[in-house]
Amino acid sequence: MKTDFSQLRFNALVQSSQQLSVPVSEPNRRSSLFASHVFNDYKMLQYLTKDAIGAVRDAVTSGSKIDRKLADQVAEGMKTWAIEMGATHYTHWFQPLTGATAEKHDAFFDIQDGQALEIFGGAQLVQQEPDASSFPSGGIRNTFEARGYTAWDPSSPAFVYATTLCIPTIFVSYTGEALDNKAPLLRALNAIDEAATSVAKYFDKTVTKVNATLGWEQEYFLIDKSLATARIDITLTGRTLLGHTAAKGQQLEDHYFGVIPSRVIGFMSDLEKECMVLGIPVKTRHNEVAPNQFELAPVFEEANLSVDHNLLLMDVMDKVADKHHLKVLFHEKPFAGINGSGKHNNWSLATDTGTNLLRPGSTPMKNLQFLTFFINTIKAVDTYESLLRASIASASNDHRLGANEAPPAIFSIFIGKQLSAVLDELEGVSLGKLSPEEKTELKLNVVGKIPEILMDNTDRNRTSPFAFTGNKFEMRGVGSKTNCAKPMTVLNTAVAQQLQLFKKEVDRLIDQKGLKKDEAIFNVLREYIKSSKRIRFEGDGYSAAWEKEAVKRKLSNLRTTPEAVAVMSEKANVNLFEQMGVLSPVELKARQEVEWEAYVMHTQIEGRVYEELVYSQILPSAVGYMNVLLENLNKMNAVMGHVTALKESAQGQVFSQINEHVQALKISVDTMTQARKVTNKLASTSERAHAYAFEVKPLFEAIRTHADQLEKLMSDSYWPLIKYRELLQIR
Repeated sequence: MKTDFSQLRFNALVQSSQQLSVPVSEPNRRSSLFASHVFNDYKMLQYLTKDAIGAVRDAVTSGSKIDRKLADQVAEGMKTWAIEMGATHYTHWFQPLTGATAEKHDAFFDIQDGQALEIFGGAQLVQQEPDASSFPSGGIRNTFEARGYTAWDPSSPAFVYATTLCIPTIFVSYTGEALDNKAPLLRALNAIDEAATSVAKYFDKTVTKVNATLGWEQEYFLIDKSLATARIDITLTGRTLLGHTAAKGQQLEDHYFGVIPSRVIGFMSDLEKECMVLGIPVKTRHNEVAPNQFELAPVFEEANLSVDHNLLLMDVMDKVADKHHLKVLFHEKPFAGINGSGKHNNWSLATDTGTNLLRPGSTPMKNLQFLTFFINTIKAVDTYESLLRASIASASNDHRLGANEAPPAIFSIFIGKQLSAVLDELEGVSLGKLSPEEKTELKLNVVGKIPEILMDNTDRNRTSPFAFTGNKFEMRGVGSKTNCAKPMTVLNTAVAQQLQLFKKEVDRLIDQKGLKKDEAIFNVLREYIKSSKRIRFEGDGYSAAWEKEAVKRKLSNLRTTPEAVAVMSEKANVNLFEQMGVLSPVELKARQEVEWEAYVMHTQIEGRVYEELVYSQILPSAVGYMNVLLENLNKMNAVMGHVTALKESAQGQVFSQINEHVQALKISVDTMTQARKVTNKLASTSERAHAYAFEVKPLFEAIRTHADQLEKLMSDSYWPLIKYRELLQIR
């Protein structure tokens, strides 16, 4: 008799087969919807006084404080607009160290002097007091200390989502330490603004502000919701812990840029409409390499706003997918044997005068400006390569990094043959003053034109973790689940410090050595080219040869999250964040503890799910099928009159193979469970994280191997879990 779980599987398959595309109506113009639910500059003109608008704009551009009287005016205008949009509640929308977003909704409704009113003042806009005790704090807060504060971030506009006015905020402890990902990002962006503006004035004295820009590429999987619900590993861990590879995966490469399935195009259209009204400037959609894998990308934005939009997008994706009877999988590696998902972070620097500082120019001086920011970025990445690796580390991303599909754990920079040749040439420029010939030759003919086509200056290298792609750097190792604030905080802080050091060295050469500005700049850059040469690599980042070469170059190879997170407490990294005013030593240590603890929890949960899957579903199903085989064998023995069926018949051989895997599977699970119990008793978070990485997690592979073999050997009608060939088919 078939198990109940196998019946659940077949019921889910029937339900999935009956799902049709949800019709979606399209507006005539997407632009007519854009930011209609956002309290932006246009809305402020309609609902705020001139003084209130000025206060908000000053806060955004210069970080000035907003007077409480003016805050009351902003709040009143914001409330009036939100209620007109159908809002009944407001919330401070923040980013705790869980990696997701958090919100507590309060109604505008209140009673005053016996009268029912809608009330929302400056005090409620500027600050709220949520319970901070239940959020990860890494030891900053005791569990009995509940007080924390959320504070309004005017640089990211409020928006109405469903019936709630959402106010982007930072989240800090009662004693002022940052308990979120937004506050450090804002500090890092302020640091890069000050440092980059100071350097940009070498080339254009009218520059008063430099913004870090970010364009993320969100990859994700879509599967039928009923199929996802039928698998507890997907429900509880976001990925399939078991599953034999489907006969057809991505081998034919027929999914990439293929025709988008009808159910998916309906989901995408609905999602994009929601994004439009919320001001998320989504632009590109397509099939990715793996079956059921897709990508969405927006127009570039200021980094803080871009991070907020990505987090909001992931919330919206979940809700829209549910409407279409689909499930979004953000896990970096939800399926074995096919590519996982990343979130490439495309980063650049833009001045308030409209210049992209990482775009090569047409004149020597413009190229010197480009070289300045280009080489300083390379130098910063070379200095803090291990810290950048730590910024993308997570239990889920460890399954993807280096897996012949994503950048390896070794950080390197790809800039292309042409720019490499340029930098190699510049190494040989004479010391001190430039000759007239050298000044003339300071040109980068990186962009060649043929009619109507602008050629890129380099090919792309998909194995590079940090690649220059014409006018930006692409950080490719960021995981699809990751909050972009984490890598962006590290990158902007590192580059900001490097630009500060650069300016000091240049000014010293000008003041003490009497060099002209361009000569001083060039002399410093030449030394940076030499000292950061080890980080540049043009070859195959997946190769064994590169691993050996990286050792020679003294580049780190931090394969696991516990190893990567450990570098956060190195003296140089602590000094970086403290000197730049981004994270105090206490805040940095807290984040290290949170990352280790998250790794332990995620791996621990996966171990428990393995145990439940095997004991409650796989083993009962296998034993049930073995009983069927045994019954058939007994009948064969009765007919044949001797006991040869077990050894000689096909059924007997299958029975023996299944029995071997059943026994091995039980032993593997019990071994893993015991290792988990030992690990959980270790004293420190660091010890537990490392033990889970090196003692517990390796045992998962044996469990999967035996379970996947059972899937191959058992009758399809007895297998309890939705199979890969069923999950990875969407119409």
